[in-house]
Amino acid sequence: MDGVIVDNHHFHVKSWEVFCKKYNIPFEENEFRSKYFGKTNQDIFKEMAGNKLTREQIDNLGEEKEQIYRDIYKDFIAPVDGLIPFLNMLRSSGIKTAVATSAPTSNLDFVLDNLKVRHLFDAIVDASMVSKGKPDPEIYLKAAEKLDIKPQQCVVFEDSISGIKSGQSAGMVVVALATTHQPNELPKTPLVVKNFNELTIDSIIFIQ
Repeated sequence: MDGVIVDNHHFHVKSWEVFCKKYNIPFEENEFRSKYFGKTNQDIFKEMAGNKLTREQIDNLGEEKEQIYRDIYKDFIAPVDGLIPFLNMLRSSGIKTAVATSAPTSNLDFVLDNLKVRHLFDAIVDASMVSKGKPDPEIYLKAAEKLDIKPQQCVVFEDSISGIKSGQSAGMVVVALATTHQPNELPKTPLVVKNFNELTIDSIIFIQ
């Protein structure tokens, strides 16, 4: 979702910067983006705190950070260019769609409901539904299961390094979006695009 449905990484960076400043946690943007983007808050806080926090503490701190993000982003939220026409094109062609996001449910609801795109997805998997975050393939395998489609018949759209690795580990074709990272920073994929205006159904079938 983040970086694919919405190009929001600058707002997440800013919210993490605000959060880290409050708790006197060192913060360097480029390092943070490459190390943590695409991962769940559980995994991020475990790495940051060295497994010193309980699940409840992480949940509370994570929701505090996400509220900062939603407050910052609410007046700017918009879909990635071409997303909604692309989703409508997929659905009119009988192609199933799913959201598989490392975001918590609160952020998923915030994005899907503000953009009014929930009805364009057949299945949704968020951080609360998996035990292992990206780059583990669990989230994409679960999405494929919900769609009742074999992993090798799925195409993943990802912006993050850990997310691309997750999709590839699930045995799926991955299309990279250069929203959060520059193309040369991303793992190799068959196709890299800036937005959904660059995609057609034929282009997706071709890389399959």
